[in-house]
Amino acid sequence: MSEANRGVRGVVPPQGAGISGADTGQVLDTPLTRLTGVRHPVVQTGMGWVAGPRLVTAVANAGGLGVLASATMTLDQLAEAIHEVKDRTDAPFGVNLRADAGDAGDRIDLLIKEGVKVASFALAPKRELIAKLKDAGLVVIPSVGARRHAEKVAGWGADAVLVQGGEGGGHTGPVATTLLLPQVVDAVDIPVIAAGGFFDGRGLAAALAYGAAGVAMGTRFLLTSDSSVPDAVKQVYLRTGETVVTRQVDGMPHRVLRSELVDTLEGSGRIGGLVRALRNGARFKKLSGMSWREMIADGRAMKHGKDLSWSQVLMAANTPMLLKAAMVDGRPDLGVMASGQVVGVIDDLPNCADLIAAIVRQAAEAIAAQQSYLVRQAT
Repeated sequence: MSEANRGVRGVVPPQGAGISGADTGQVLDTPLTRLTGVRHPVVQTGMGWVAGPRLVTAVANAGGLGVLASATMTLDQLAEAIHEVKDRTDAPFGVNLRADAGDAGDRIDLLIKEGVKVASFALAPKRELIAKLKDAGLVVIPSVGARRHAEKVAGWGADAVLVQGGEGGGHTGPVATTLLLPQVVDAVDIPVIAAGGFFDGRGLAAALAYGAAGVAMGTRFLLTSDSSVPDAVKQVYLRTGETVVTRQVDGMPHRVLRSELVDTLEGSGRIGGLVRALRNGARFKKLSGMSWREMIADGRAMKHGKDLSWSQVLMAANTPMLLKAAMVDGRPDLGVMASGQVVGVIDDLPNCADLIAAIVRQAAEAIAAQQSYLVRQAT
């Protein structure tokens, strides 16, 4: 295992000693914290319509890595969001980008101009984009769902990689985090961030034991008091606690909260799905200010980047509007709610500062407790 993936350093006390974690300023010093400059190896993922300035600022001020979701923002809106975060905190933060977006180059120029610390990607960016960002001093962290994808972006110069197992919300794969994570850790020599199924300090300690440099969480941060998601929608999450993976949202495996709407989508035919996609595409065109030509160009890039059929590309137009209906408009009956499986074990809405402090403290305690299992073998 490379030094980059050795996980936690400097937190294991002598056997029998205690750790009080964040209460006494104890930190988990990992390759992720050293790479990004954050205090704690906890990342808030870039969730569309959810990860705005309010949530990102709260995470950053709590010592984690907050990440703005830009896919649902225009370029001007992204600039405003970056300025708002910078006005509220001096801590490092990141921006999540769509590598296949028609204006990806303009967005990257904006990040460089504004001195954003981290650029994360839902899809692997091209080699030249990684080089441009790194030359400007940004940390580049693509998200992957397979070992071969991690190997590819590591070979292209990515600084770290976020790997999500099948437990995660939104677009997801079939392999569990506990199987995918060690594969990726063993395959690359850059820090690995574990995502999919994490919500507390025990999970962070487990991820570090696997060789990860930290964890990323989406659903857990969505369900905080700092999240801008309407309170009524948060209560739906807390009450329901059941997820389903469906292809009826955008043609790709998508883990969402189970609801009557999702059950209806699952039972709808292909023609109905395409009609709905076209209607939602027109709504998103109006909201984003994009022309049909720009949307078609984005569709071509998406089709090539993900090897999709044109029907899947059309269905992808569902995603922004169906998510917005719930996450922004507060209408879970009219929209879908992306969710990881951890929703079934979450029953509170803490603020981000208390949440991250508790996670770090519990992780430190878990690491210290394992020392009791180490015994010196008689010689």
